[in-house]
Amino acid sequence: MLNELFTPSVQHALDIVGIFVFAISGALLAVRKNFDVFGIAVLAEVTALGGGLFRDVIIGAVPPAAFTDLGYFTTPLLAAGLVFFLHPHVERIQVGINVFDAAGLGLFCVTGTVKAYDYGLGLTASAALGLATAVGGGVLRDVLANEVPSLLRWDRDLYAVPAIVGAAIIVLCIRFDALNAFTSGAAAITAFVLRLLALRYHWRAPRAYNRRSAMADEA
Repeated sequence: MLNELFTPSVQHALDIVGIFVFAISGALLAVRKNFDVFGIAVLAEVTALGGGLFRDVIIGAVPPAAFTDLGYFTTPLLAAGLVFFLHPHVERIQVGINVFDAAGLGLFCVTGTVKAYDYGLGLTASAALGLATAVGGGVLRDVLANEVPSLLRWDRDLYAVPAIVGAAIIVLCIRFDALNAFTSGAAAITAFVLRLLALRYHWRAPRAYNRRSAMADEA
């Protein structure tokens, strides 16, 4: 089904772009944490490939694509090298990186959901793995950097919710036999736009109703 939506060359190119941008975000966090060159490379690889690796292991698509396609494995290393030498300049184009990151989020929540369904999972499980594909690398990045994962923090702009929406659109299209290149593109664009709007207007998920905790909010 995935090959019916995108030609292999287009799919590969989109994957590489998404992997590169996710790797940039991981490498930048490593620089902020004062990691050495090995730590920068590890965080870049984990951020870029973690979600896809998790999905492929769960669905039994082994060996995972990250280990069968050299481009998938080397692209994060290129991003790590770029950040290692040029991180002050990369930091200055953070807005542009956020845009590409949002595009990667939209793409991966779609392709992850479709691939999971191709391997025989139900609609709900497919949507869950679509979400994991999109955000799993970021969670692993934050854990390795000894931080609370961003998608669990109330003081971060919505990240998981746009991916959930994109994955939900895909499973609805599958359910009603309406999945095609147009509807899958619309799902990816919806997740992309929602993420950009969350960044622009600082949309955040609500905390517990009638919360009266005396603990101070963590920064």
